[in-house]
Amino acid sequence: MSAVSEAISQRMTLGMLAEKYGFDIVPEFASNVTITALSDSLDSVGPGSLFVCGSRISELAHATQAGAYAALLPRTFQHQCPQADIPLVFGELNDHVLGDMAVTLAGSPTNAMAVFAVTGGDEEEVNANVTQLADFLHMLGNPVAVISAAGSTSMTRALNLTYPLGVLDMQRTLAVCAEDGVAAVIIALDAATVGNHALESVNVDVLGVEHAMPDQDVSTLKTRYAFVSDRDLALTTTTRESDNLAEKSPVGYDRIRAGHMSLAIAMVLAAGVRKNNVRSALRVANNLS
Repeated sequence: MSAVSEAISQRMTLGMLAEKYGFDIVPEFASNVTITALSDSLDSVGPGSLFVCGSRISELAHATQAGAYAALLPRTFQHQCPQADIPLVFGELNDHVLGDMAVTLAGSPTNAMAVFAVTGGDEEEVNANVTQLADFLHMLGNPVAVISAAGSTSMTRALNLTYPLGVLDMQRTLAVCAEDGVAAVIIALDAATVGNHALESVNVDVLGVEHAMPDQDVSTLKTRYAFVSDRDLALTTTTRESDNLAEKSPVGYDRIRAGHMSLAIAMVLAAGVRKNNVRSALRVANNLS
């Protein structure tokens, strides 16, 4: 399923899309039609959907029967405008436009959450660091969500997702987490979890890696996954300070687990958490272990 639904505070009409993205509407008088969801697969189309049809003209009738209010097609089809019982929108389709539409319709969910992205040399390393970071953020008192092919959760609720996630899947998942009241979301930044350009219009606050690789600099990762940042984003890795703090944690006796904890500490410090709060959380964890 690939769909994203309208946030309660948002309203999107075909006319608004035409004005913002230069789309053409057929017929023109349909500009006041209100869209409540974006869908790029037939199984996710429902009443109120704008069906992102692409070149699959044959699916228009099925989308109409499923309740789509309109369909979005490439501009190249405009000169041979297909027959349809719903308004058709023609424009230049790419992941950037789709991501921008999705984040607007979803109400910019990442504005309400801190977004942590974890990358690494392999899926096992990424998953281990994601798990440790989630545990540590929870230890600091944050409601946490995890988006990972190894298992996604919004706080204690499991999320049933199909991987790798696309542009609409990601925005829909983030919107669900925001609605649940999540304060921090952790994304496993690997090919198994996230498709190319799937993070269009997703603002990443902290990007971390335990063992940096040549192909994992910020610029390369931005190009691959298309995330954005409202500040100068650096690649966070372990430091001597985070290593020393990790050695004093309940997992400090284990070199591998201490490495994961060190990255978690470095990432929360990069997010602006005070060192005293980190030390206090570690002391509590040691007392409970």
